[in-house]
Amino acid sequence: MSQLLWGNPETLRALLCELVSWESRTLTLGERTFPYKLHEKLRELDYFKRNPAYLSLHEADLGRNFVTAFYKHPAAKETVVLISHFDTVHTEEYGDLETLAFQPEELTKKFHDRKADLSEEARIDLESGKYLFGRGTMDMKMGLALHMAIIEKASIEQWPINLLLLTVPDEEVNSAGMRAAVKELVTLRDKYDLSYKMFLNSEPSFSQKPGDDRHYIYSGTLGKIMPAALFYGKETHVGEPLKGITANYIASFLTQLIEWNTLFQESDLGEETPLPVSLQQKDLKLQYSTQTPYRAAALYNVFIMKRTAAEIMDLFEQVANEAAMKCNESYKALCRREQIEGVGVGEVQVLRYEKLLSYAEGKFGGYFLEQIKSEVKGNMDLDERDKSLRIADKLMIQCPELAPAIVLMFAPPYYPAVNSSDDPLIIDSVKLIKKTARVFDEEVSQIHYFNGLCDLSYVQYSDQSDGWTAFEKNTPVWGDTYRIPFADMQRLQAPVLNVGPFGKDAHQRTERLHIDSAFIHTPVMLERLIKSMVKK
Repeated sequence: MSQLLWGNPETLRALLCELVSWESRTLTLGERTFPYKLHEKLRELDYFKRNPAYLSLHEADLGRNFVTAFYKHPAAKETVVLISHFDTVHTEEYGDLETLAFQPEELTKKFHDRKADLSEEARIDLESGKYLFGRGTMDMKMGLALHMAIIEKASIEQWPINLLLLTVPDEEVNSAGMRAAVKELVTLRDKYDLSYKMFLNSEPSFSQKPGDDRHYIYSGTLGKIMPAALFYGKETHVGEPLKGITANYIASFLTQLIEWNTLFQESDLGEETPLPVSLQQKDLKLQYSTQTPYRAAALYNVFIMKRTAAEIMDLFEQVANEAAMKCNESYKALCRREQIEGVGVGEVQVLRYEKLLSYAEGKFGGYFLEQIKSEVKGNMDLDERDKSLRIADKLMIQCPELAPAIVLMFAPPYYPAVNSSDDPLIIDSVKLIKKTARVFDEEVSQIHYFNGLCDLSYVQYSDQSDGWTAFEKNTPVWGDTYRIPFADMQRLQAPVLNVGPFGKDAHQRTERLHIDSAFIHTPVMLERLIKSMVKK
C-alpha cells in the first residue's frame, strides 16, 4: 500500500502552509495561477498518475479556473462532492507584516513580538500555542487541505464510495467559480451515471460571539440578495435649490426605511436573519460643480431563508412606495414653508428596472439599448454592481420625462438560501459528528443556516415558483456579465452539510486556525462521516 503524503497532523500542516503560501487574493494573478499549482500538487498522488483524466482544470471567467479531482470506485454510484474555495480576501490590514500574511509559521512567530498590537482574545490565543495565524489558514484553505487528504486516503484504501473534490475561485466576491462549476457537476453526474449523496463543504466554524470557543457544523446556509436603487431627481443651481430635487434627498427616505427594517427579517428553526443594512450610498456626479446632484444610487444587503427574489422585490417596492410618499409630502411641505409654488418638479414615482427597460426600448428600440449595455459592459474599471447602476442611470438620462423617480433593481451577487436540516441523512450525520467530537472532549453544536455565506447556495435549488425570474428581469447585467444557472441548480438535489475546522477572525488581521481542530479532530470527523455513507 502506498504511503500517505498527507496522512498525519505534521504533513497536513505542511500542506496547509504550502497552499497558503500560494497567495490567491480575489481578482489577482495569484488567484489565476493557484489552480495550476494545485493541479500539479494533486498529480503527485498515485491515483491521479494512474487516472489523469479524473483530474481537470475548467474555465470559470477572467482567466480563472476551478479544479475537479474525482476518485471513482469501480462499483460505486453514490458520490460525495467536497466543495471548497481557494481565493482569499486582501491583506492591507497586516500593514508592515503584509509580506508574512501568507507565511503562517513565520507570522505566528512574529506576532509574539507584536502582542501589544493584538486584541486581548487574540493575544491569549497566541500565547496558548493552540492557533496558527495567517490569511487563508481559516477561510478556507484548511478546508481544501482536508479534502485533499481525504481523497488521497480514499484512493489508497479504496473506499467503496465516490468522492469529487471541487475547489473554485471568487467565492469572496461574486462566486463566479461555483456558478460556473454547477454545469460541470451536472455533466459529470450524467457522464459517469453518478448519484450525488451529499454536498459537503468545509468552510470554517465561526464563533458566534467574542470568547465563544464552541465548534459548529451547519446544515444549511443563509441566502443573500442585494436590492439596489437609482434615484433620479431634478437638477438645479444651488442658488435656486427648490427648483429641483436632489437625488440625495430622495435617497435619504428609502435608506431610512430599509435600514434595520424587520419587514425583511426572516426566522426559521429558531434562527433569525440579520437585519438589512445599506452597503453603499453615493451620488453619481463625476466632478464638482454648483449643479445639484440629481442622480444617486444605493445598495442594500438583505439576508434570506425562505423568500425568493420575487418576494424580496415585492417587499422592496412596498417600502419604496412608502418612501416616495414621505418624500413627496416632505417636499410639498418645504415648498409651502418657502412660499414657492408651481416649480414643476412633480412627484417622485417608483418603477422597477424591467419597466424602465421596456419604456426605453419602446422609445429608442432594442439596438440603442444594446449599445448602452455594451458601452458599460466594456468598462473594466466598473464591477458588477457599478455596471448595474450605470446601465439604469444611462437609461434614465435618456428618459428624463420619468423623473423624479426611484428605479428598483437587483445588483449581484445573489446567494439563494439552502437548508437540509430535516433530511434524514443530515440528521444522522449531525448525530455522528457530535458523537465523534466527544472522543476529543469537544462540544459540537448544530446551526441550521451558516451565517458566513458560502457556495452551497448554488446547489439543491428548490424554488418551484420561478421566483428567480424577478431577479433576471430586474438585474441590468443579467445575461451579459452575470448569470446564475438556476435550472441546473435544480438538477443538483442532494442534502448539504458544512463541517470544517474551528477558527477565529476571518477577514481580519488576526485570522487564525485552531491547530488541534484542524489537524486532529476534523480529519477524523470527516472520515467517519464519509464512511458512514457507504452502503452496507
